[in-house]
Amino acid sequence: MQVSSLNEVKIYSLSCGKSLPEWLSDRKKRALQKKDVDIRRRIELIQDFEMPTVCTTIKVSKDGQYILATGTYKPRVRCYDTYQLSLKFERCLDSEVVTFEILSDDYSKIVFLHNDRYIEFHSQSGFYYKTRIPKFGRDFSYHYPSCDLYFVGASSEVYRLNLEQGRYLNPLQTDAAENNVCDINSVHGLFATGTVEGRVECWDPRTRNRVGLLDCALSSVTADSEINCLPTISALKFNGALTMAVGTSTGQVLLYDLRSDKPLLVKDHQYGLPIKSVHFQDSLDLILSADSRIIKMWNKNSGKIFTSLEPEHDLNDVCLYPNSGMLLTANETPKMGIYYIPVLGPAPRWCSFLDNLTEELEENPESTVYDDYKFVTKKDLENLGLTHLIGSPFLRAYMHGFFMDIRLYHKVKLMVNPFAYEEYRKDKIRQKIEETRAQRVQLKKLPKVNKELALKLIEEEEEKQKSTWKKKVKNLPNILTDDRFKVMFENPDFQVDEESEEFRLLNPLVSKISEKRKKKLRLLQQQELHEKEEEEELEGKPSDAESSESSDDEKDWVEEVRKQRRLIQQEEKVKRQERLKEDQQTVLTPQFYEIKAGEEFRSFKDSATKQKLMNKTLEDRLKIEAKNGTLSVSDTTVGSKQLTFTLKRSEQQKKQQEAEKLHRQERKKLRRSAGHLKSRHRRGRPFH
Repeated sequence: MQVSSLNEVKIYSLSCGKSLPEWLSDRKKRALQKKDVDIRRRIELIQDFEMPTVCTTIKVSKDGQYILATGTYKPRVRCYDTYQLSLKFERCLDSEVVTFEILSDDYSKIVFLHNDRYIEFHSQSGFYYKTRIPKFGRDFSYHYPSCDLYFVGASSEVYRLNLEQGRYLNPLQTDAAENNVCDINSVHGLFATGTVEGRVECWDPRTRNRVGLLDCALSSVTADSEINCLPTISALKFNGALTMAVGTSTGQVLLYDLRSDKPLLVKDHQYGLPIKSVHFQDSLDLILSADSRIIKMWNKNSGKIFTSLEPEHDLNDVCLYPNSGMLLTANETPKMGIYYIPVLGPAPRWCSFLDNLTEELEENPESTVYDDYKFVTKKDLENLGLTHLIGSPFLRAYMHGFFMDIRLYHKVKLMVNPFAYEEYRKDKIRQKIEETRAQRVQLKKLPKVNKELALKLIEEEEEKQKSTWKKKVKNLPNILTDDRFKVMFENPDFQVDEESEEFRLLNPLVSKISEKRKKKLRLLQQQELHEKEEEEELEGKPSDAESSESSDDEKDWVEEVRKQRRLIQQEEKVKRQERLKEDQQTVLTPQFYEIKAGEEFRSFKDSATKQKLMNKTLEDRLKIEAKNGTLSVSDTTVGSKQLTFTLKRSEQQKKQQEAEKLHRQERKKLRRSAGHLKSRHRRGRPFH
């Protein structure tokens, strides 16, 4: 069982285990189960729940006992009994099935629409009748009150076949060149068909007249969408008496109220793929829309993403098991998908054990370790030259990076840097040699990294050891001998950058402080040689000399800092000029960004205000933040600025603090009253 989570919604994949070939005997299957642990531990919810090659459509009977699916090759239909968790029957057909409908509560009456214009009727015993329509069909719907089948396809006419009389009726003439999908409202019987021109035509079956026309193509076009052709209607679904969802070939889902010609909500899948199916989930007010790549579940009132499911293979059809959290998918692979989402609803009665199983998994979560995959960031992909694979199946987006196959990673690594292993081997040999050398007699020599800093520390340590003043000072640990700072003199990543702006501005100050320290040590050594009587007179002279010397040092330091600042400004000016030349030579190309799954697009106003704020100077932005009270600026000793940002307290936090304050006051009053009662009891006074 594979578990995935998005927006804290757990999705359990019940068909991710290994499947055994059909041509294996039972004896060989048992032998494989004994050898392979993965096959033995897999969950096979329904036995042989697969097709030989591809599954095209999948549906559930009204009583929920039977699951019917069609696929190839050879064209066939399979019926699964959920009470027995196995295959009930299989029937091979003459041609591939475009779609089918279950007319009865069980599997006793089924209608198939084939891709060769034939309509095939099956009963409980098998094949019953076969007829043909004039044009190739794409979809059909059944009108229960009149027993009429409405067929739409590569024609402007909607063909009607009455099952009670057993003959064709006069067709409905639409304004479209071709019709793709159709649906009938179960409440009031309104018939709707989606056309290739991006329109939805609504017809009244009682009068056989058109009662409404919706232009969905213009409504589906937004400011962000890129459209190369006219959007056509690819999915259609009614919910209740007034709600209708329309899917387009460009990847948008439009939610309509039948009383208005404007959509209530437009949801874009951001993949540009045709919408295959749309389903309504009434308990949580969700809409499940699916294209060939992803199934998105979103709120029908706000359009906010609830969760999404992205199978490994392309989708052909999606079926939501009624009154449960189970999802069935027909894929471009032999295995049909079974997914269980506990948040959507409980497990069906025939597999109620799934609820206990998922509860145990949630109580004892296990950390997933991907041994066969390597986690890489976007910077790593740029170094490897694999940025063009973003969005492809080779990279699986996760947090701030991607998972990729470890074999592919090693191959690309060797191609980019074929001598990486040799360098790694030499570094390891060098480390081993240095470890063995550490056991020998050590000679005083400077380390390879930060030599100047090490030399300064050695000189200071020697001066401390030579001076007699060391008796009055506590022995502090030396950085060179301390293991905590050992890496600073071994790893080249810790090398002090002397060309950086901070070092160049601080270096004069550091050098002057070190000179002062040496002078003070010399003065203290001279003072200890004199007598105690002359110490008070000599204390003023060194202090005067020190003050004069310190004033000279400060002047020199200021001059050096100014000089370094001038040099830095000149270097920045040269860099700016070089950048301007590069910007003039480069040609900007437009960049298109995609909203990630799970994120909510608010409005263009937020992005416009952010863009205006970014165009302003740093000074103006700091002033705005200072007005809001989220910024405080202070000067440091070196002369640079230090910024601290504080977050504003929300109203909820303020209310919580006030409630805590009142609670503390009440506790103080109770303590005082309790202390008063205790004192009266000690004095022997009665309680009133």
